[in-house]
Amino acid sequence: MTKKVLDLDNDLAALLVGEHDANLKTLEHLLDCDISLRGNQLTLEGSPAEVERVLSLVEDLLSLVGSGHPLDKATVELAAAMTLGSNGKTPRLESIVGDVILEHRGRRIAPKTINQKTYVDAIRSNTITFGIGPAGTGKTYLGMAMAATSLLTGDVARIILTRPAVEAGEKLGFLPGGLMEKVDPYLRPLFDALYDMMDPDSLAQHLEKGSIEVAPLAYMRGRTLNDAFVILDEAQNTSPEQMKMFLTRLGFGSRMVVTGDITQIDLPKGQYSGLGTVREILTGIKDIAFVTFDSQDVVRHKLVQDIVSAYKLYVERQSQTRSDRISAPAGGRGEGLRWRQGVDRP
Repeated sequence: MTKKVLDLDNDLAALLVGEHDANLKTLEHLLDCDISLRGNQLTLEGSPAEVERVLSLVEDLLSLVGSGHPLDKATVELAAAMTLGSNGKTPRLESIVGDVILEHRGRRIAPKTINQKTYVDAIRSNTITFGIGPAGTGKTYLGMAMAATSLLTGDVARIILTRPAVEAGEKLGFLPGGLMEKVDPYLRPLFDALYDMMDPDSLAQHLEKGSIEVAPLAYMRGRTLNDAFVILDEAQNTSPEQMKMFLTRLGFGSRMVVTGDITQIDLPKGQYSGLGTVREILTGIKDIAFVTFDSQDVVRHKLVQDIVSAYKLYVERQSQTRSDRISAPAGGRGEGLRWRQGVDRP
């Protein structure tokens, strides 16, 4: 067993441990090390390797709070996860959560995971960026923050936000009003994100003069989108033809972000998803980036991570079961042919 004692500045110590020692409790739960604070002395006890790992982690957290970044449970969990299996190539914590994209009403919008940081950097470096992964990983929200920053700094003249108006159980025809009223429920999440990033009056002015446009994907056909930051959300519900149509709207001085979750496709049965095929088509083309998120990037309730992981395992088991049945000799040659053709599946 190894014991190490650190003398901390009183103010930094208070920020590090958090209210009611919440941050220390989180660290102790995640790490195989005893951590305690008496006065301004932080004591670490554990195996030599674990104490060294926790010491490096604490130094990262102290550097972060010292530069004015508050600690929350998600940041502490990220810091702990980053030290596991580190091979010296893991970025420093401050380079991730300290990369503030936008600050509004005292709230800082920044990456909270390594993949989110990769995504933000990809948007900065590429004309077209695809963010693919489960719900709650920040794909749309961070893309919106990057768009808002680009507009506010004058890098682009307008933001265009679009979604395919595909039903997830409720038909458009049963919703009241004209077309825009009918598609409003599909576009509402985009408005919600904008209200987090801009004052209502400012947002209303941008919408009125057209510097921010929110429209269904069908409205993109025939247009050339110059000097714009364009976001296509819920792209798993596009057909391959719609995806091609959207991407070829790209104009000069513009940037595109395409987000979606290929496990939540609401297209009619048998119809291919444009997001499901686009990676195979465009991989290798310069200035186009693909970033994939997983359950570890979910920044909603911890239970959401567990749900996403459980569904992923279920799909993998189902795929393996189908594969086994297709390759099984039982039933004769004709039976195997019907499986491969997708006929008479149970």
